[in-house]
Amino acid sequence: MASTETSTHCPYCALQCGMKLRPVTDGGVVEVVERTEFPVNRGALCGKGRTAPAVLAAGVRLTGPLVRDAHGELVPAGWDEALERIADGLRGTRAEHGADAVGVFGGGGLTNEKAYALGKFARVVLGTSQIDYNGRFCMSSAAAAHQRAFGLDRGLPFPLEDIPRTGCVILVGSNLAETMPPALRYLTELRENGGRLIVIDPRRTRTAEQADLHLAPRPGTDLALALGMLHLVVADGRVDEEFVVTRTSGWDEARAGAMAHWPELVERLTGVPVPQLREAVEMFCGAETGMVLTARGPEQQAKGTDTVGAWINFCLATGRAGRPLSGYGCLTGQGNGQGGREHGQKADQLPGYRKLTDPAARQHVAGVWGVDPDSLPGPGRSAYELLDALGRDVRSLLVMGSNPVISAPHAGHVEERLRSLDFLAVADVVLSETAALADVVLPVTQWAEETGTTTNLEGRVLLRQRAVTPPEGVRSDLEVLNALAALLGHGKGFPADPEEVFDELRRASAGGAADYAGITYARITAQDGVFWPCPDEEHAGTPRLFLERFATDDGRARFVPVTHRPAAEETDAEFPVVLTTGRVVSQYQSGAQTRRVAELNAAAPGPFVELHPRLAERIGVAEGDTVAVTSRRGRAVAPARITSAIRQDTVFMPFHWPGEGRANTLTNPALDPVSRMPEFKVCAVRVEAAG
Repeated sequence: MASTETSTHCPYCALQCGMKLRPVTDGGVVEVVERTEFPVNRGALCGKGRTAPAVLAAGVRLTGPLVRDAHGELVPAGWDEALERIADGLRGTRAEHGADAVGVFGGGGLTNEKAYALGKFARVVLGTSQIDYNGRFCMSSAAAAHQRAFGLDRGLPFPLEDIPRTGCVILVGSNLAETMPPALRYLTELRENGGRLIVIDPRRTRTAEQADLHLAPRPGTDLALALGMLHLVVADGRVDEEFVVTRTSGWDEARAGAMAHWPELVERLTGVPVPQLREAVEMFCGAETGMVLTARGPEQQAKGTDTVGAWINFCLATGRAGRPLSGYGCLTGQGNGQGGREHGQKADQLPGYRKLTDPAARQHVAGVWGVDPDSLPGPGRSAYELLDALGRDVRSLLVMGSNPVISAPHAGHVEERLRSLDFLAVADVVLSETAALADVVLPVTQWAEETGTTTNLEGRVLLRQRAVTPPEGVRSDLEVLNALAALLGHGKGFPADPEEVFDELRRASAGGAADYAGITYARITAQDGVFWPCPDEEHAGTPRLFLERFATDDGRARFVPVTHRPAAEETDAEFPVVLTTGRVVSQYQSGAQTRRVAELNAAAPGPFVELHPRLAERIGVAEGDTVAVTSRRGRAVAPARITSAIRQDTVFMPFHWPGEGRANTLTNPALDPVSRMPEFKVCAVRVEAAG
């Protein structure tokens, strides 16, 4: 164990808050100490960050491999046996059914080194195209819209410190007060500085309560809302004509699409009154600078890419992009959701955010890997499509750092597909619901027990540093991949040392869109992180993108014409209510780790159904009564939480829990045609008193 305080970062959300870990001698492993000098959170931490060391305890986490015995039970095993079982399972499937019958499913919480090594392992060792990760469920729609409009995807094109200095922020579908509590101070400081805050959310959340203006659209209508506001920008003569002419292309087509969405039509579609639409436009355009920030609300829809594109069009038309203190940004959710997709976990990408279909990209990465470019498989299935193919086209699966039994849409179906596999191996910190289905479970190190980099929502590359020695019987994901590669005939090319992996990642990313070539562990430590792109060690990094040109071939941002369309599943007489889902402050993602922390469970002990008093009265339930929510895919049951802070036609469920309260039993796997994002945020349900 370390004898002094170690500077590192929180294991949870994409803020990657700075903290220090100090060893303790009585009853724990380490305790969290404020790290006030780190600029993102300036010492502030939420309850999840403060209690993160609780998951390090031996009674909470896995401390040895498990294998399924002849009786179908998971029993302790040695590492050699467990690794041999995995190698045999993957090798056997490949021999019998072909390389693409083997799948790999990664996680947005894996470090850059692990994400890079996992993508390389899939393509070089397994030779499979079937790799994707749960980050597909996070901000893939925003990423796709970024690429279409700007030619580059980085969640925020500016640092968080710019937010309090802008004139107006439109926050769309984000409840920062609960999902990223330390970030709320940026909005508080914005208002203290005289800036204005507009929050768009079907619920009056703790974040919405901070707003100067709250718009509450019907879930699934964010695209219409953005188009209606752009219509008003045009109609009221607020277009920044000089910016549009000099720095963009495609305005005429985008303008025509917006003009088809007149305010009264948008009011009928969204439920947002025309006067509120006008007030929002006047507030935003009345400020000299402005930002639009989106999160999962508008993005987790089957039209999420177009919805984000409409908000980008709004920014471009008003000249709020590519200028200081202005722009569109996405609030990444998972801890390494940004870096996790940049370096090869995603089905269609190679390290450095290179396209797998680009011959030059394949040539470059293959050269770093020492393989023939033609040996690299092409693009594979997206996350849900991969999960849906399990047990049929994909017969064996390796999962690292993900829990799709809880986090995937249509989760009952996904659980059935996982159970139908010929072979399933899971590497995780705890025995998650997905790990409990596996043939082999490997216990791996977690944040405080390993060194590695992550990339936060700003594009700031950070260094988590090992503070404690992992328990005997626990290995890192890099050690696992090293051992499996060797067993499968690749004794070289998969080092277990994270800095060695990162140095290779730097070479692989060099010249790519997400260029890390100039970033080193030493620079990250000295500078509290380095913003990519950073092409060489003399380069200062890039905190602010697009100030001189956009990352397109001609340097211009592209308007993309979009039009509103209904949700994939509209309400009807049988399913008359809209379900939307999200997070609560004291749990995180699938809850696999946070549900094992007593303090967090005391604050958020289980699932609930949030519904309006009039809906509660109509179905005859009171506060705390058990409510059944039924969709075309299944039924979930949880206590009622009655509040006037939600629309009368909408119910909300958090998605952190398994069992009968599993919200993703209900959600719709309809996919965005561009991003392949499932429609988590809107589906038709029936709500009634249970029993």
